Amino acid sequence: MHIAFVASECVPFSKTGGLADVVGALPKALAALGHQVSIYVPHYRQTRLTDSQIVLKSITVPFDDKYRFASVLTTDSSAAVRFYFVDYPPFFDREALYGTSAGDYPDNAERFYLFTRAVLEASKILGVPHVFHCHDWQSALLPVMLRTLYSEDPAFRDVANVFTIHNMGYQGLFPPDILPLLTLPWDLFTMSKMEFFGQVNFLKGALVFSDFVTTVSRKYSQEIQTTEYGFGLEGVLRNRAATVTGILNGVDYEDWSPQNDKFIAARYSPQDLSGKVNCKKDLLNSFGMPNADLNVPVVGIVSRFAAQKGFDLISQVVDRMAREEMIMVVLGAGDKPYEEMFQRLSKQFPNKIAVKIAYDNAIAHKIEAGADMFLMPSRYEPCGLNQIYSLKYGTVPIVRATGGLDDTIEPWDVRSGKGTGFKFTEYTGEALLATIKQALLAFRDQSSWQTLMRNGMNKDFSWGASAREYGKVYDRVRQLRAGGVGGSVVDLKKEPVLR
Repeated sequence: MHIAFVASECVPFSKTGGLADVVGALPKALAALGHQVSIYVPHYRQTRLTDSQIVLKSITVPFDDKYRFASVLTTDSSAAVRFYFVDYPPFFDREALYGTSAGDYPDNAERFYLFTRAVLEASKILGVPHVFHCHDWQSALLPVMLRTLYSEDPAFRDVANVFTIHNMGYQGLFPPDILPLLTLPWDLFTMSKMEFFGQVNFLKGALVFSDFVTTVSRKYSQEIQTTEYGFGLEGVLRNRAATVTGILNGVDYEDWSPQNDKFIAARYSPQDLSGKVNCKKDLLNSFGMPNADLNVPVVGIVSRFAAQKGFDLISQVVDRMAREEMIMVVLGAGDKPYEEMFQRLSKQFPNKIAVKIAYDNAIAHKIEAGADMFLMPSRYEPCGLNQIYSLKYGTVPIVRATGGLDDTIEPWDVRSGKGTGFKFTEYTGEALLATIKQALLAFRDQSSWQTLMRNGMNKDFSWGASAREYGKVYDRVRQLRAGGVGGSVVDLKKEPVLR
């Protein structure tokens, strides 16, 4: 089967978050199952290509004001996974992917409309797939156009579409007059299609027009159908619940495993944990604590500093955390109040709390290998990858029971010796602190702690199982499309969509 991935970022070419990791890794796993995969992403200033070549010199993309002309590049690719880059410098040759510290680029709607329409046109020449697999709001117009502007195009008559939500909080909201500028019909601006409290909602369009909707964990697929996590679109998802599912993201153990990690001080495995203490010593040295007691547990954080990630909870109890027998090492950047909080704490408790305000891949690996515990108290977490990395490194996760965190971490039970970490449900600072104390108490019994470490290290969250689940979804949407019942618009004729 030929699947075309359409996304705004992909490692190793462009990245701002976990979306890029998924788009870079899942196609390789699908190819290993025998599928052919094309990957379409924009060609940004940050995209570094070797031996690139132009495969399409000019693709016409109509706007209401004028035509624009994009090209498509490719680079070294395997026969099973081919990369294509939509090149239009006025839109993509910029300092960042989506915006600057001042905010999102004001023409993001035009930028990603051009990208997705160029993908549709390019695929007619480079190879029409059996399934378009689109990711997040930046590619959301492709399923919309596939079922509206291109609905009579014979090239796409039997082509199915799957749409994956990586984070429901980002939806692509624009004023109504964006529709005519993008040559999209005005009848899309209705409650049953793309209208959302007086604005045009790109994500909503994809949820309405895609044949199938997936998200990145089973729990998150349930959560986004509730008022608390649906960001106003829970009614749309509940209306088509039969074609919504959660498939847990995998991880690439070629990059994230203590048995072959090039960034860490010593290699180790479930059979031989001795190298982890060397990694702990190296980590503490990296954070300016060379004389720290190696018997004191180290709690690591690698994160964007934002309330969504639970930093509002940490701020409530961090002064009390600092009085516990533990060391905290923190890597990340984000909201200024949280950056300033950790900088203050590192000065107030120089032997207990250390912070690096940055994102540094090598240091992130050192934290995964050298810490004893890893903290992720997120308000919501569609999937999460760091807790899965932590399991492989024997770094015990402390998480809130939400989204993929709930799906991947099993509570530790010292009596049975089963479980992989610690988690709490109530979103309060007190619940977080109590769970940290529970983990610190368990750490004192090093014999059972090593059982807990090995439980996590022996878990397998590689991409193979996830790829097989996606293969089942692709088969299903092809059958639906071939039978003439694919696409949620058919369902919408029977029952009105709620916002």
